[in-house]
Formats: sequence, C-alpha cells, structure tokens
Amino acid sequence: MVDSLVNLFVHLSGDKAIWLGFWGGLTTTLFNTFGALLVMFFRKPSDRFMDASLGFAAGVMLAASFTSLIIPGAEMGGIVPVLIGILIGSFFLDLSDHLIPHMHNIIGTEGIHPERVKAVWLFIIAITLHNMPEGLAVGVAFGADRIRDAIVLMIAIGIQNIPEGFSVSLSAVSAGYSRGFYAVYTGIRSGLVEIPLAMLGAWAVNQVKVIIPYAMGFAAGAMLYVISDEIVPETHRKGHERYATFGTIIGVVIMLYLDVVFG
Repeated sequence: MVDSLVNLFVHLSGDKAIWLGFWGGLTTTLFNTFGALLVMFFRKPSDRFMDASLGFAAGVMLAASFTSLIIPGAEMGGIVPVLIGILIGSFFLDLSDHLIPHMHNIIGTEGIHPERVKAVWLFIIAITLHNMPEGLAVGVAFGADRIRDAIVLMIAIGIQNIPEGFSVSLSAVSAGYSRGFYAVYTGIRSGLVEIPLAMLGAWAVNQVKVIIPYAMGFAAGAMLYVISDEIVPETHRKGHERYATFGTIIGVVIMLYLDVVFG
C-alpha cells in the first residue's frame, strides 16, 4: 500500500517538494474533514470517549515525534541540530500560546485579549495551533526526500486528526451553532492550516538542505509542546485520566506498528 502511495504522490507532484507537501497536507486535512463530519451522526459522545480519543491523538503525535522526526533528523544531521530545533519549536509554540487568543474546553481562554474574539473562533484557533506543527512535520518529512517515511507520518497524523476535527465541530455545537453546515465547516477550516504549512515545510527544507535536522527537531518540539501543555491537561481534568492514558498508549502502539510495518 505504501509503495503505491509513494508512486502516486511522485506522479502527482512530479517529484517537486512543494507539491509533495501540498498532497500530504491535503490528505491530513481530509482526515480532519472526516472527523468534522462525524458530528452529524454522533449527537452526544461521552466526555470519557472524547478524552480517550484525544489521548489517542497524543500517543500518535508522541511516537511520530521520535520515529519520523527526531531519530531520522539525528541520522541525517546529528543530534545537536535536532535538539536545537526541539528547543526552538517548543519555545515558538509557547510564545504563540501566550500571545494568540484561543480557548480550551477545560482550561478556558488564553492569549492576549481573548474577550474580543467570538467563542467558536477561540476554539478554532486553539485546534489550529495544534495543527500547525502537524502540517509542518508532514511537509518537512516530504521535503527531506524521505517520501516513504513521510507517507507513514502523513497517515498517522491523518488518523489522529479525526478526533480533533470531531472535537472542534462539537465545540461549535456547544457554542450554539447547529449540527449542520456551520458546525461541520468550523471543524474543517480548523485543519486547513496544515496545507500551506506542509507546503512551506517541504519547500524550505528542500531549498536549504542544511536546515533539515533543525526543521525536524522544530516540528517535533512543537508537537511535544502541544501534547504536554494542551492535550494531556485537557484529557485529565474530568476524572477520565485512565481512559486518556490507555488512549495514548494505543496511539503509540499504532504509530510504532505503522512505522515498523510500512516504514
């Protein structure tokens, strides 16, 4: 299956990094779209289910940070550039988290002047911040000429985008919007940022090869920040930490399986 996808992506992109990034970002966004559409069929999922689902997303991101970014980056350029990238990526996400107004279900509002932004947009921005490092990670992997590894990462990120897209659509419903077009549209547009960031990541590392290990570390650091600062606290505040933890473990297991079998 992966070999067929590799051939398809190369055929569609003409082996140009920026178009590889486009197709990779589009694919993960389609998974996000599928998750957003689920709000039409599942009226009121339990908090326990949602915490376990987001824990699963965290597990996929955690494993992917190492198997698809940190370890390959170290193999290509040494461990020091990767570690520098991790630190820069985590600090960048921390700065964005403190400056950009957004809202979480449990933690509440964060950033500068969140009261000036509609509640549903605060939720969209929060998930968009989550999706930024994911799109960048996919693009960096494609731009580094590791197409097979990039496709495995793309599939993993796409799978964990499903509960994230569903979560945003549910947040739109909770904010008073209908379960129809607007709630679904809200979930979809939260993931659209992955397309331009995947293209940017692919183009940048393809143009300047020396930054590849730094970029891989940056994407990994940003994802690790999201896991620890956002997802874990959110899923451990309603008494469902055991379910969230097992969701995380299952996410790690599936990502490792994909990496070993298809990588």
